[in-house]
Amino acid sequence: MNKPKTGKLFGVSLGPGDPGLITRRAWDTLHQGAHWTYPVRKKGDDSYALDIVLRGGLALPQASTPLVFPMIHDREILAKYWLLAAEAVLQILHAGQDVAFLVEGDASSYSTFSHLARTVIGLDDSVAIDVIPGVPSYNAAAARLQTPLAETDDTLAIIPAGYGIDVIERMLEECDTLALLKVKPMLDAIIDFLDSRGLLQHSLFIEKAGTPEERIVRDVASLRGTKVNYLSLMLVKNPDRPRGDLIRGCRKKSAQSVEETA
Repeated sequence: MNKPKTGKLFGVSLGPGDPGLITRRAWDTLHQGAHWTYPVRKKGDDSYALDIVLRGGLALPQASTPLVFPMIHDREILAKYWLLAAEAVLQILHAGQDVAFLVEGDASSYSTFSHLARTVIGLDDSVAIDVIPGVPSYNAAAARLQTPLAETDDTLAIIPAGYGIDVIERMLEECDTLALLKVKPMLDAIIDFLDSRGLLQHSLFIEKAGTPEERIVRDVASLRGTKVNYLSLMLVKNPDRPRGDLIRGCRKKSAQSVEETA
């Protein structure tokens, strides 16, 4: 009896929370009979990624499996969970079934999928992987806040706030807009820093963008001492940043260089 062809692993990006931001390609993939897998923080927990799909009107298929990825930073412990998840996925793939891993936001931006895919390939480098891009949280946030991330020649940095104030301060020297992700643990420190730099009036906060629980705060100082959701970010504009010279287009060759190449 012939061995079944190994299935394909899909990283299905769903956007940050609004089912209307699921792309046509992701939507089609979810309708093609793949075995759904989705991340949970612990066994029995709800899945944020799965909730996006369910609110979009799709039903959870019988062929579906939650995969545990705890919210910890110990890479040694996390590696064990990545391995367990990859082994579960490979078992399905080797049975000839495609696997769709549901990803909140974009699968290439701070996503659990990259760890899962890397571990799967480490176990079986013949597995085909298809990453379906999606709308990342900072793009959706800018749209909901009705503020551009970057205009004309602006520079933009996207950083997890957990890198700390020193990194944020250095990035402000080079960037016109900062998208600070996962601000919850650093919120008060960030507010104090932005206040000291006169940037609070140029800062906006949003949590759970595009979901029924979305919250937008334009008076960022009012958040000092409060609790916010893990799925929150801030957009910080830096309008008074000193700028250097910008070289536009191609430099013209001098007459001497034209003669040398003739």
